[in-house]
Amino acid sequence: MGYGARKLQGPATLADLEALPETVMGEIIEGTLYTHARPRPDHSDLEGALIEELRGPFQRGRGGPGGWWIVVEPGIQVAGSPEFIPDLAGWRRERVADLPQDRWTVVPDWACEILSPTTRAYDQRIKRPFYARIGIRYLWFIDLEARTLTISELNEGRWVELGVYGEDDAIRAAPLDAIELKLGELWPPTRAP
Repeated sequence: MGYGARKLQGPATLADLEALPETVMGEIIEGTLYTHARPRPDHSDLEGALIEELRGPFQRGRGGPGGWWIVVEPGIQVAGSPEFIPDLAGWRRERVADLPQDRWTVVPDWACEILSPTTRAYDQRIKRPFYARIGIRYLWFIDLEARTLTISELNEGRWVELGVYGEDDAIRAAPLDAIELKLGELWPPTRAP
């Protein structure tokens, strides 16, 4: 199942999200409800590996600078959108001192989307321009099939690509460049044909 926009009477609301079946994920971006299937196991595995690598140094300050909130699939309410959910997002604590009790209401400093066959077009065509409009400063796209990480920075409202890296690379990726990431250790092992 790919992504789909649901036609509703008027702008979508949180009630529309809550009415979705458990097997369907939804987000509301600029009044439109978008739905897609729950992530595949390889998507979830990569998401877990990345959060393990980032949360210790950036959120807890173990082996890194601390000073961030790094969150998996946060519900965010900003810019007239009742809820959108990046795969991972991060906020500098100098901007958001305390973990919110409910949904996040501040635009993240960094977002990461893991592209998969069911979400690739949606992440690139809908979320990428939306993230630019609301002012997310850094965006990572991880392509599971190509096994690449693309890093972009927002500059005067437009995305500037800082680099594309593969599984053989060990990199320092902005804005989380205080530690080295060995990309080959993040991806799930390849399956034999």
